[in-house]
Amino acid sequence: MLPSSIEFRLPLKKILQFLPLATCSRRLCGCTSENLSSRKFHAKERFVSCLQACTDIRLLRKIHARIFTHGLGDISYLRSKLLNCYAKFGGLAESRWVFHKIVNKNVALWNSGIVSYFRAGHFEEVLMLYLNIKYKGIGVASSAINFGLKSCMELMNIEFGRSVHVDAFKVGLNDDRFIGSSLIALYFKFGSIKDAERAFIEIIDKDVVAYTAMVTGYAEFTDFNARGAFEIVTFMHREGLNANRVTLVSLLQAAGHLREFGKGRSVHCYALRRLIGVSDEVLLTSLVDMYAKCGAISIAASVLRQTKKRTVASWNALIARLSQLGQSSEALKYFCLMKQGNNLFPDSVTLANVLSACSNRNLVQHTTSLHAYIMRRNIQLDEVLTTTLIELYSKCYKMKRARILFDHLICRDTIVYNVMISGYLHNGLVEEAINIFSDMIREAARPNFATVVSLLSAFADVGDARIGRWVHGIVFRYGLELDLDVSNLIMHMYAKCGQIKNVKMIFDLITDKDLVSWTVMMMGYVNIGLADEATAMFQKMQRTGEEPDSSVIVTLLQAHAQLGSSEPVKEIHGYIYRTCLVEDIATMNSLIITYAKCGRIDVAEAVFNGMTGRELASWNTMIAAYGIHGYCTQVLEMFSQMQRENLKPDVLTFSSVLSACSHAGLVEEGWHIFSSMNSDYLVAPQEEHYNCMVDLLGRAGQLEEAYNLVKCSPLRDRASAMRTLLAACKVHKNTKLGELIGQELLDLEPQVSGTYALMSNVYAQSGNWNEAAKVWTTARQRGLAKIPGYSLVELRSYKIQK
Repeated sequence: MLPSSIEFRLPLKKILQFLPLATCSRRLCGCTSENLSSRKFHAKERFVSCLQACTDIRLLRKIHARIFTHGLGDISYLRSKLLNCYAKFGGLAESRWVFHKIVNKNVALWNSGIVSYFRAGHFEEVLMLYLNIKYKGIGVASSAINFGLKSCMELMNIEFGRSVHVDAFKVGLNDDRFIGSSLIALYFKFGSIKDAERAFIEIIDKDVVAYTAMVTGYAEFTDFNARGAFEIVTFMHREGLNANRVTLVSLLQAAGHLREFGKGRSVHCYALRRLIGVSDEVLLTSLVDMYAKCGAISIAASVLRQTKKRTVASWNALIARLSQLGQSSEALKYFCLMKQGNNLFPDSVTLANVLSACSNRNLVQHTTSLHAYIMRRNIQLDEVLTTTLIELYSKCYKMKRARILFDHLICRDTIVYNVMISGYLHNGLVEEAINIFSDMIREAARPNFATVVSLLSAFADVGDARIGRWVHGIVFRYGLELDLDVSNLIMHMYAKCGQIKNVKMIFDLITDKDLVSWTVMMMGYVNIGLADEATAMFQKMQRTGEEPDSSVIVTLLQAHAQLGSSEPVKEIHGYIYRTCLVEDIATMNSLIITYAKCGRIDVAEAVFNGMTGRELASWNTMIAAYGIHGYCTQVLEMFSQMQRENLKPDVLTFSSVLSACSHAGLVEEGWHIFSSMNSDYLVAPQEEHYNCMVDLLGRAGQLEEAYNLVKCSPLRDRASAMRTLLAACKVHKNTKLGELIGQELLDLEPQVSGTYALMSNVYAQSGNWNEAAKVWTTARQRGLAKIPGYSLVELRSYKIQK
């Protein structure tokens, strides 16, 4: 027999060597019952010590086998120990088998199993045991209810939690302060404040733990509900109970969320007076975090400096807040100070915050340096740190480095997929984003709202309805279409792609429509020229009782700008004044351009002059309004007035001014303004500016100069400028140049029917009818047809007074 003096000193494998099967069998044979009982007792004790010293499931299975070979498999105490060990090492199958072998109506044994599974993190097993206790009629004890509620919190299962609450009420345990505290935590986790308050009221003998559970629950909210934490503490003090360390930490969290510097400082003073948490790391970190969130960075830094034992968490709180405030230089400074401290090394959270600070300033060199620091220190790249690095490299247009980091990740979650998709879209790599999304679906990573937002916004911008429908199908597969915001995004995508039938179908399926839904539907009609349908949709919205906001009004104005009727615009103008929308710049700018398109430039001018805070966008709108009516003199005067008022023109300003010069035939003025864009205002000419200059030179008959300008321009897409020049060749009867431009244009746009129409007109005007016919024959063979033009006429009815 193993001497007791060395029983616990030898390694576990050595202990097992003292228990061979054959030797044990020989010793037990022929022994008296007392000796046999004594040997079994000592063997059981040795196995208990083996189980306590066990470090992995492989060794645990060996011990389990030895227990059986020694004939000790029926001892409940050993089975209970085996159950705990198997649960601890994740051996669910073995733990279930052991539990079913020892199952009986002993409540303590069932509770022991529940506690073991909970501590091992097997929360589903906890709930299964809880259901079995109820089914077998064993009787629900307080520990089973308590750990059942905690498991519901971990599994985010509010319905099961409510049923446990009912069981607690039936057995009269709902007034227990420990169970009540768990109920409060459960309901707060799901944002059910009223249920949490009811659970708190049910507790008869409320102590600091129960009050602190309420304070902690309120402190988790980041909105005005966090004020409830301070109200509860007031009631707590009236009951003669003093706050403890956990209470103060929660109050500091609430003060930080509310940005209540005064309340947070009061909590700090209370802790100093009561000598609570003087050297507590969690409390000191909460103080730094609270002061930083309240904007008192200097006080947060002072608290950190005065702390004798600084922790990584306290440095993280300060650096994180500096990064969120955009104070990147300060965040980097404190990061350097942290590295200079004794025995303190940044963790993944620290580095993620510092990398976020670098992204705020787009500091590529710091990103590379930090990445190199991580590699030199052999810091493990976890999911948070890797995701931050991927996001940062994406913003810095370093997608190859981001992809290398992504490929090295073993476990990829939805967040890192979203970051990669957003990164590719940010860099204009739509195909790669689609491929990553396909990989995400194949890897069974569930898309969420952020995934859908990124993809639908990108496909709406490129106008790709085919891929948009594919994303729509995936959204439907995962049930995300039930989210109103997602449905609105899908509508927006189809509207941008001109798929108005799909927009209307989704719109009709939405039961609780909001203003965004109505706005997207109206905008869809406006985009394809169905202004009457847009105004009819607005009238339907009014009948539902929805009050239009500025976005709805802007869309409605765009519809009436297409219709060209000024009378309804006057009614909208009155509504804008009644609802105080005159302060909204976008609404007033839309009103100006709508009046101009409806022929009332005088009213548009009056609206502009009546605006108090005129920004650059308002000046651009008024210049465009004058340009619509061909008032080139007023356009140039406003352009000069902008310079006198030190308003720097932008891309839109130059587009409107050059367009006005083009319509007025002011070649010299147009050339002067076009040349000054880059030299005087540092605005690079874009496609629309070259188009305006080509139109200006084409109208003036300077076709060779216009053609040379297009050829020398840095534009990638020259089709629009070439089309304008071809139309000018028709006007000035320059068939030779028109034929040359037409052939180039047909190579660029073989599927645009307007190009064939222009080419045909050029040949027809020069009398070359055979070539004109050939052009239309080619167009018909390609399935193209000329789009007929149309005119809008406003019909007004007048009453004749007798």
